[in-house]
Amino acid sequence: MDYYDLSKTILFQGTTPEEVETMLNCLGAERRQYAKGQMICRTGDIVSSLGIVLSGSVLVENDDLWGNSTVLDRIGPGQIFAETYACTPGEPLMVNVVVPESAEVLFLQVGRILEMCPNACGYHNRLIRNLLTLSAQKNLTLSRKIFHTSSKSIRGRLRSYLSYQAILHGSRSFAIPFDRQQLADYLNVDRSALSNELSKMQKEGLLTVRKNHFTLNQENLESPFF
Repeated sequence: MDYYDLSKTILFQGTTPEEVETMLNCLGAERRQYAKGQMICRTGDIVSSLGIVLSGSVLVENDDLWGNSTVLDRIGPGQIFAETYACTPGEPLMVNVVVPESAEVLFLQVGRILEMCPNACGYHNRLIRNLLTLSAQKNLTLSRKIFHTSSKSIRGRLRSYLSYQAILHGSRSFAIPFDRQQLADYLNVDRSALSNELSKMQKEGLLTVRKNHFTLNQENLESPFF
């Protein structure tokens, strides 16, 4: 992802590639490469920078002392992570940020975003507004997860999540950003139980599924599934 691509992200919305280049110099930008399986941040870490995914993706996970993992979010190219903690000095992370595939991440020092630039560049107000928008979107993402996992049944959780994905894509046929284990972690259910439920729903004609691609069947439009 180059300066042109960054200028199209929400964080840098309203800027030109030339302005992005100037801003990165002010914000102490640092690029880092990560291999599959690497941990970017661990629970308990103190961070002062937010990360922008340039390529690949990262997973935000919560692990308990018994080794159970819950996927909170998947962050793709152009999206940011750790901004809430970076904006709260001294607040330890309650999550892990891991790399499910190779990824490149750009880190920006949040303190330089929130404070007046010593060079008095005119982009900081716009950047702060964009950061506020992103934070609001993250709150919505977490609210959706709570909504999707509120049902006591696995089927209810799948109905909620897949219905939202259909609305999001504007189609009854779509790919989700999770593999089967990640989807189970996201919905806080056992992977085998999730696979069994998906198999039952497929036999009942509610949907068809192949890996991470789902099709919600049109003839069931009036069913409680929707």
